[in-house]
Amino acid sequence: MTRVAAIDCGTNSIRLLVADADPATGELTDLDRRMTIVRLGQGVDRTGRLAPEALERTFAACREYADVIKEHGAERLRFVATSASRDAENREDFVRGVLDILGVEPEVITGDQEAEFSFTGATKELTGRGDLTRPYLVVDIGGGSTEFVVGGDHVRAARSVDVGCVRMTERHLVHGGEVSDPPTEDEIAAMRADIEAALDLAEQSVPLREAHTLVGLAGSVTTVSAIAQELPAYDSARIHHSRVSRDRVREITERLLRSTHAERAAIPSLHPGRVDVIGAGALVLLAIMERIGAEEVVVSEHDILDGIAWSVA
Repeated sequence: MTRVAAIDCGTNSIRLLVADADPATGELTDLDRRMTIVRLGQGVDRTGRLAPEALERTFAACREYADVIKEHGAERLRFVATSASRDAENREDFVRGVLDILGVEPEVITGDQEAEFSFTGATKELTGRGDLTRPYLVVDIGGGSTEFVVGGDHVRAARSVDVGCVRMTERHLVHGGEVSDPPTEDEIAAMRADIEAALDLAEQSVPLREAHTLVGLAGSVTTVSAIAQELPAYDSARIHHSRVSRDRVREITERLLRSTHAERAAIPSLHPGRVDVIGAGALVLLAIMERIGAEEVVVSEHDILDGIAWSVA
C-alpha cells in the first residue's frame, strides 16, 4: 500500500486526491478528495495570458492543499496541469508559484497524456462489469478542452480538442465583461458550430462511433447527473456510476441555456463556480451523445485525478 497525493489543475477548477493505492488489488482508497473553483483559465482564450488574480486564487488553493498533504503524510505527490496552463504565455509564473508552495513542478501535460490519465481513472474499476460493453468512449469535458479516448483494456485512440465549458462561454457568451443572461439563439448556434467542428476534428483520429459505452467525466457531466436526479445537494455517491439518458440530457441542456443566472444559481446541486459555464458544458455533452447515437451516458466521479494517483502509485 502506497499513500499518494495527486493534484489536477484545470481551466476552471483545481482538485486534490490523497489516497492509499494497492496495485495488487487495483483498489484506490480515498483519504481526502476536494475541489476548489479557481478559474485559472480566466481570459486565456482572449489574452493568451494567465490573469494575476487567477494565479493568486490558484496559489491560495495550493497552500490549503499543501497542509492537507502534510497532515496525511503522503509519500509521493504529482501535480498535473492541463489546458489553461498549456496555452498561456506566462505559464512560467504559474510553474514557479506551484514549486514554491508544494515543492514539485507542475507537469504541463499534453492533451494525449491527459486523455490517458482520464481513461485509466474512469475505467480501472469497471473491469469485470457485465452490464457495460466494451469498447468504452471516455469523454472528459473540462473548462478549456475535451478529451476523447476509445479503448477496452487499454487505450486504442485518443484526442484532445479545444472546446470546454469556460472556453465556449468566454468565446461566445461574454460581451463587455458580462455573460449573456440568457444566451441568444445565435450565440447558442455559434457555440454548437464550434463544438461540431471539434467533433469533426476528434473523429479524424478517434473512432467515436465504434464505442458501445459512453463514460462521461468532470464537473459539467456530474452536474448534469445531479440535476437529472433532482438532488437536494451535490452527492458524489449518488452521482458516481449513475446513468442519464440522451433525452434527459437534451431537456436539461435546453433548460440551462434558456435560464437566467439567478435561475441557474437556485439549482441546489449546482456549484456557484459553475453557474455561468454549465450551459456550455451541457451542450458539449449533448452534441457528443447526438453525434455518436449514445442512448445514455455513464457518469463517473473517478477521472484524471484517479489516473494521476495510479501513475505515482
